[in-house]
Amino acid sequence: MNLKTSFAFVAFTTATLLAGPAFAHHVMGGHMPADFSSGFLSGLGHPVIGLDHFAAVVAVGCLAAAYRAGVALVLGFVVVMVAGVALHVQGLSMPGTEALVALTVIALGTLMLRRKVLPAAVALAIFALAGLLHGYALGESIYGAERTPLYAYLFGLAVIQGAIALAVLNVTRVFVRGSAEPAGLRLLGAGIAGVGIAIFVQQVVPAA
Repeated sequence: MNLKTSFAFVAFTTATLLAGPAFAHHVMGGHMPADFSSGFLSGLGHPVIGLDHFAAVVAVGCLAAAYRAGVALVLGFVVVMVAGVALHVQGLSMPGTEALVALTVIALGTLMLRRKVLPAAVALAIFALAGLLHGYALGESIYGAERTPLYAYLFGLAVIQGAIALAVLNVTRVFVRGSAEPAGLRLLGAGIAGVGIAIFVQQVVPAA
């Protein structure tokens, strides 16, 4: 594992430890966005302060790096994620979403640990399911907003999700180039799966 990969893993792990229960997704202090700027900032912030969503985006970028059509896979994830938000805003009921979101994080982290390249169609299906669930969960914070902040939120959300995943994709390709066994990615996958497990336990185990 090279120095850069080690640093990336340490940084992610540190963020995990410091974030604790910070996956309550309220970048605007719990207030509903009321205009374009607040909606856009809310969209930019939610997948960053929500550790489960951030971990999923990082995992998607890492996994997509193994495919020639990696950019298309990332964009597919982002598009379906936005559709998930729209479904929530339209009033679709999906119980147990947070637990399902945590399971997708565990699954994505586990795929990174296995380092087995799935067919692109299967990867797209997995990314789409993860995007749908994460988008639906993120839609809770914008439910009931007016059109202008809602559209701004969706725009900001798509921009930040796409930017993070594509950046991770490109960095991952640099790291794995010429490396037969990128151990750093396995460690990162373990950290991502660990985030999912921790959040899943908090969702299904009643607080003492």
